[in-house]
Amino acid sequence: MAALAQDAVTKGVVKDGKTGEPLIGARVQVKGTEKGTITGVDGSFNLPAEEGQTLIISSLGYTQREVKVAGESVSIVLQEDTKALSEVVVVGYGTQSQRAVSSAVTSVNPAEMKGIPAPSPDQLLQGKAAGVQIAAASGTPGGGIFVRIRGNTSINASNEPLYVVDGVFINNQSLSGLSLGGQTTNPLADLNPADIESIEILKDANATAIYGARGANGVVLITTKRGKTNAGTRINFQTYAGIAKAPEIFETVNGPQEAELINETFINDGGNPALAPFRPKSEGGLGLPAEQTTYSRIPDVFQTALTQSYDLSASGGGESNRFFLGGGYFKQEGIVKPAAFERFSGRFNYDHLVNNRLTIGTSTTVSYSKRNQSRNDDSAQGVINSALYVPTYLPVYNEDGSYARHSIFDNHLALIDNLNIQGESNRLISNLYGEYELLDGLTFKSSWSLDYNSYSDKVYNNSQISVGLPAGNASRTDTRMITLLNEQLLTYNKHFGNDHFLNVLLGNTVQQTKYNTLSLTGRNFPSDVFQEIASSSLQTGSTNSSQNGLVSFFSRAGYTFKDKYSVDGSVRADASSRFGAANRWGVFPSLGASWIVSEEAFARDLPFNLIKLRANIGVTGNQNGINDFASLGLWRAGRNYDGLPGISHQQLANPDLKWETTRQWNVGLDLGLLQNRLKLEVNYYNKYTKDLLLEVPVAAKSGFSSVFENLGEISNKGVELNISSTNIAREDFTWTSSLNLARNVNRIEKLPIPINQHSRDWIRMEEGGSVYDFWVYKQLYVDPQTGDAVYDDVDGNGAITVADRQIVANASPDFFGGLNNQINFKRFDFGALLYFEYGNDILNLNRFFMEHGGTRNGSITYLPGQLDRWQQPGDMTDVPRLTRTGNNYNLPNSRYIEDGSFLRLRSVTLGYTVPAELLSRYKVSNLRLYVSGTNLWTLTNYSGLDPEVNVAGNNQNVRGIDHAVVPQPRSFQAGLNVTF
Repeated sequence: MAALAQDAVTKGVVKDGKTGEPLIGARVQVKGTEKGTITGVDGSFNLPAEEGQTLIISSLGYTQREVKVAGESVSIVLQEDTKALSEVVVVGYGTQSQRAVSSAVTSVNPAEMKGIPAPSPDQLLQGKAAGVQIAAASGTPGGGIFVRIRGNTSINASNEPLYVVDGVFINNQSLSGLSLGGQTTNPLADLNPADIESIEILKDANATAIYGARGANGVVLITTKRGKTNAGTRINFQTYAGIAKAPEIFETVNGPQEAELINETFINDGGNPALAPFRPKSEGGLGLPAEQTTYSRIPDVFQTALTQSYDLSASGGGESNRFFLGGGYFKQEGIVKPAAFERFSGRFNYDHLVNNRLTIGTSTTVSYSKRNQSRNDDSAQGVINSALYVPTYLPVYNEDGSYARHSIFDNHLALIDNLNIQGESNRLISNLYGEYELLDGLTFKSSWSLDYNSYSDKVYNNSQISVGLPAGNASRTDTRMITLLNEQLLTYNKHFGNDHFLNVLLGNTVQQTKYNTLSLTGRNFPSDVFQEIASSSLQTGSTNSSQNGLVSFFSRAGYTFKDKYSVDGSVRADASSRFGAANRWGVFPSLGASWIVSEEAFARDLPFNLIKLRANIGVTGNQNGINDFASLGLWRAGRNYDGLPGISHQQLANPDLKWETTRQWNVGLDLGLLQNRLKLEVNYYNKYTKDLLLEVPVAAKSGFSSVFENLGEISNKGVELNISSTNIAREDFTWTSSLNLARNVNRIEKLPIPINQHSRDWIRMEEGGSVYDFWVYKQLYVDPQTGDAVYDDVDGNGAITVADRQIVANASPDFFGGLNNQINFKRFDFGALLYFEYGNDILNLNRFFMEHGGTRNGSITYLPGQLDRWQQPGDMTDVPRLTRTGNNYNLPNSRYIEDGSFLRLRSVTLGYTVPAELLSRYKVSNLRLYVSGTNLWTLTNYSGLDPEVNVAGNNQNVRGIDHAVVPQPRSFQAGLNVTF
């Protein structure tokens, strides 16, 4: 064919690869020239182009294509760019070809999370990604979530990953100042999971080093839904409703059993049996044990909780724009009264093609959340404690009908009826951007981001509960955190011939975070009807503020040769206001490479469709978790002396304070077999953190208690395995499975002094150990002749002292992971997710306080386990004889530490999609109905209600402690998803 004349016109049409419909407003440009045009309403275009020249075709929401002119007319198909397709993965500040990725990146499909009634997106990730450990601290709705990516890297600084939503770094620090016994609120519950399009988890240093000071603990990238150009407007409505109950509730001994135990303790301690507390009333006693009434309180605090969710959205686009507009309402009651979580949310995403080179847009979400909270914890005002610990023979009401009070605990019904603890959150997360193509392949993007988080704690304690005596008291704390971010990105993507591809990124960010609190208290109210602080007679108030800044410069470059050899690297320099001038800057580099071995001639006869080797190394930093002025010497004002204002020292200076840094290397292998129906991914990693930011004690004579220093080192080593398979692939029947398994070994390499955590120092961090080690006296056995506990005398001096405490267990699992199955049969779909942890231990403090042998002086009841106590010579048991003396029950010991391994059926979903021919007359394009259940079954040897608990959710160095914690609920939902 002869070459076209210089002024020849190439005609063509651009279509949607999925629907076959014409794409309006798609951009067509002759590569290397300024010639370009836009497709018309029928997807067609006319453009002067010579044969052999290359056309670049692009459209918002679609993957860009390059097509060579080989005639007078061309037909071009564009595929939808969901950023979750297997060939493209979202990484820091952009996307990358899956074939070229050298890092450990896990993509999570939100479609697999359907049917799980979780208020926050982080909880939905449980069991979905190898090396990502996720657990709820309790079953309280909107409560704190434990998230660790490849272990703990710090002690004082944060171990939480960085969350990035549509390019905005968002706050995941709880702003609530309430003391609820270690339970916290979860700021990520402000986000609506229904708005999410895809989630990527960046795990190794080569993936996270581009985020520098933020990347030490991994990065979770969340991309929200956007519309499609030339797609018209689609309306989607989804809703579900359900109920939730506790799989089981606490059990205690009954009234007669408790009376017998109290009498037995009295006698064992040398008391006269004739004067035992529970003897005939005629003899001055409380009545015989058999005469005692059992008052069951536990059922009063648990309830069948309701959950409801509604989401309505509209999405679509025209020739040069696309949009997504959505609103949602979610409400979840707690299974323990009176807890509840409620959220109103809205989202607006918009992209507009101003011309062939300029695009502008926004991603904005707004939400209002409300929490009805209670002290479902280990405090004296805890709703569970007040029902669980009070002796069962004591009545709930006095003879006059008023609430019966206990010497320590409030009446549980008084708490339920009169608690008024409210938490309110207002959240605005917004990003505005402009993107301009300077030259072919060279793009400049500037964005401005805001994360506005306002939280208000409102408490009124009335005179019906002990903390409200004598005339009521109230408090309110308003906390506001604002993060402002300006970011500039210059990106260059270029193909050189058929064998070379180069990607280069340069960027700069400027960030400022401001934090303000306003606290008010009021005491002595004229009546419980008046609950505003202005109605009290004694009022106090205070304010506090802080701020920090971060300036960053970063770059990344990647090169791919013949689509099988890839090398990439990045470097980021961060300067933080939290450090002194000499150590303000931290530099965090990374380097990675990958090789697709299966593309080589020598591998063509191997039974693999894919063999890919990956390796990388990098350094990341951490400064989160320390105060904004950690390196400075600070003064405190307002310390009154004889009624006069004054100032005093608050903090010692350390101008040498510097970044906490983590070096990590990772090697990986990806395999594909049986036409890629079976895929395997293996990663081995080694993380080493040095210069830990520790708050170190100093001599009291200095006038200070501690100072921040860089001391200590921690390592994490582990292996991750992902296996995915297409078991059956037929036209009307498909079955896919995915299994992930991970092991992480944590070790404290250097620590100048041991650090103890939680009451009675149950947890200890020391050199050579690991985080979450339980430090106790080890009970060897109960002497069958005396009934006394025998402990390990470590130093052999014949006495049990603090020197005999030792590390006996750890709360971290040896292995953890998930198994997911998805089955589609004709119009039915079925999904099931199993989650498991193996080798983790749990400290059951319920047993410590309620198998107390009488040491609680009758103020706390007993668990049924106390009935297995030693009673006479020859008894074989691990529960010592009842006594208030000696060491049987007063030492933190290994008897209360149990195996916490479990296998849980996390979720099951069964859905049905109605045939399109039945819906067309109603203008409905899709309708899916489903039922689902969560936490339906758990296999465990743990004696408590739930192995997935942690009473100290506000302390990152404590895990695996159960103490009157709300268990995970078992729930059932029914819902629908309809699109117009």
